[in-house]
Amino acid sequence: MQLYCNSLTEYSRLKTLEVKVGDLLLGNLHPVRVQTMTTTDTMDTIATVEQSIRCIEAGAELVRITAPSKKEAENLLNIKNELHKRGYKTPLVADIHFTPNAAEIAARIVEKVRVNPGNYVDKKKFEQIEYTDAEYAEEIDRIRERFTPLVKICKEYGTAMRIGTNHGSLSDRIMSRYGDSPMGMVESAMEFLRIARNKNYNNIVLSMKASNTLVMVQAYRLLVNTMFEEFNEIYPLHLGVTEAGDGEDGRIKSAVGIGTLMEDGLGDTIRVSLTEDPEFEIPVCKDLVKRYEHRNHHSPVKNLLHNISDKLHVSNGHRSTVNGKKSPVTLSYNPFEYKRRQTHEVNNIGRMLMPVVVADFMQKEKINTEDLQVIGYNYNIVTDKWNIADSAADYIYTADKILGFHLPGTLKIVCNAKTWLKLSGNEAMVAFPLFEGVEYLDAEQKSSAQNFISMDVHTIDTTIKQKIIDLIATDVTAVLCLYSTGKNSMADIRQTITALMKRNIKTPVIICIDSNCSEVDEQLIQFSAEAGALLLDGFGDGLWLMNDPKKMKNIKLSGRNYIPVTNNHQFLNATSFSILQATRTRISKTEYISCPSCGRTLFDLQETTAKIRAVTNHLKGVKIAIMGCIVNGPGEMADADFGYVGSGVGKITLYKGKDIIKRNVDNNVAVDELINLIKEYSAWVEPTSVADLMEVK
Repeated sequence: MQLYCNSLTEYSRLKTLEVKVGDLLLGNLHPVRVQTMTTTDTMDTIATVEQSIRCIEAGAELVRITAPSKKEAENLLNIKNELHKRGYKTPLVADIHFTPNAAEIAARIVEKVRVNPGNYVDKKKFEQIEYTDAEYAEEIDRIRERFTPLVKICKEYGTAMRIGTNHGSLSDRIMSRYGDSPMGMVESAMEFLRIARNKNYNNIVLSMKASNTLVMVQAYRLLVNTMFEEFNEIYPLHLGVTEAGDGEDGRIKSAVGIGTLMEDGLGDTIRVSLTEDPEFEIPVCKDLVKRYEHRNHHSPVKNLLHNISDKLHVSNGHRSTVNGKKSPVTLSYNPFEYKRRQTHEVNNIGRMLMPVVVADFMQKEKINTEDLQVIGYNYNIVTDKWNIADSAADYIYTADKILGFHLPGTLKIVCNAKTWLKLSGNEAMVAFPLFEGVEYLDAEQKSSAQNFISMDVHTIDTTIKQKIIDLIATDVTAVLCLYSTGKNSMADIRQTITALMKRNIKTPVIICIDSNCSEVDEQLIQFSAEAGALLLDGFGDGLWLMNDPKKMKNIKLSGRNYIPVTNNHQFLNATSFSILQATRTRISKTEYISCPSCGRTLFDLQETTAKIRAVTNHLKGVKIAIMGCIVNGPGEMADADFGYVGSGVGKITLYKGKDIIKRNVDNNVAVDELINLIKEYSAWVEPTSVADLMEVK
């Protein structure tokens, strides 16, 4: 098995072919370029120009503009000329979906065109159709005939191209052979790439976008793997999570998907797709890029996708090609397929249980019952009951503090081992010790039920680390809390977990991340990228986020639709649950698959998303897609339970999965009709005054 990156243990940018977009170079280890997409009507030249300028001044290095028909494609010239007139030469990208003629016009005007192979030529009726090999080959010939003119124009005019696959718009033909899968996404793009290469046109960037972060990450990895095996070279990658949504959730979901790939050195240009004004996407992009700008880059030998010095083990026995020879490697998991790491159960942690959340109260001088409200617990004096939210932490780390009051029945304590020895009464019954590394080896007294062992896997002495691993191998009460103070902390933790897997040690692992970033925005990115990368590979039975609020410059996140962070513990708890939701490892709330808007959008996406969220945010586990137009709508319905899609001016089409239920619903009553649809399919529950909180004594 060929891997998808240079190294799984050291940070190394994946070297790709160089692509020229106007005067901008990307790929070939050039800086990661940030971009966005306008949301204005492309026929409104001045509005599009002014929004483009706001994006450019925010830091966008490319600006994408939709061109759904020939008239919009032709108007790109007016937009480009007006930008040049105002002194802005930033490359423009034409976004094309269903109209090859528009692409051919745009390719003569702007510096780059984006085509979606799922709907550029292929039929997409979402019918289950069987294709014979001959019929399949006929369709490829038809694609070649229709796509080749664009390739020739791009080659003649020096125009770059992005072949951008969307999980939500795979064609019937691809679906019939590969299903709704990452491999189907890859093959959809590869068909177009092979045609372009056959015409000796290589000024190409590729993307594999999905609203499901797991699908997105696997598709990019498979794409790199496939290109290397077929061509022995890699084209630049445009990274993005489509329909990520808005606010904190949109940023977290984007950082989980994009950050997971960037952690392994992938990505040449990125776009964060938020349901907000496009200029608000740029700071998030810049925070992501900044994380990797000063990483030590370890150059691989001849840009191979696997560094033999990693000594990883492939569980299915495949071997990797290095310098033309088959080399044994020890990768203990399959990075192209999700499978939760097998662990045994310790109390409520491990096996197939949902990952737990640890609320860190190390910095709090004294903990009161009121402090538990921000981590999901609200005590009602009148009823003498605790109201427990779906996003309530499972453990509270108290460090050296003794609480002195009864906790709700589902909340447990983690405290330092020396403090644990002092506990008595009720508190002793729900508290468990945390041993710091070597402390675990020397401890004379441990809990008979559950013991937490923390390790800085970057600095811990190798001999001590080995002794700890040897001991936990036979300790059914052990739970490892892994963190790293190294620059490449995710890779450090991954390396330790894979070492456990190699020895078939099934001790549960809690992923611990301590952020020293001074800005809340940067902390959000760090937590999401590092935790997301591990969770998407099936690693982690819990999540423990930490920071020091005294080191933070501000407590307000930038961008529209953001609520100021007034309580740090609330921020950490909410972020933990949002990361678990984004990786789909623990569902605690409604999920919104909301597109970022563009010139094709047929209603106010931001306003509508907020309206739908306000009346459905209590529907735990329900996935609602809010799409501005038909381009990705039906496809993304496959990943959503219900869909709200613009189908005309002032008109909405409602979906259940991929099936149309109601067409052309008036926009003024569409939200009410969506609620009726959810009720019709028994997915509705009435909200309560405490947002469906569960009461326990």
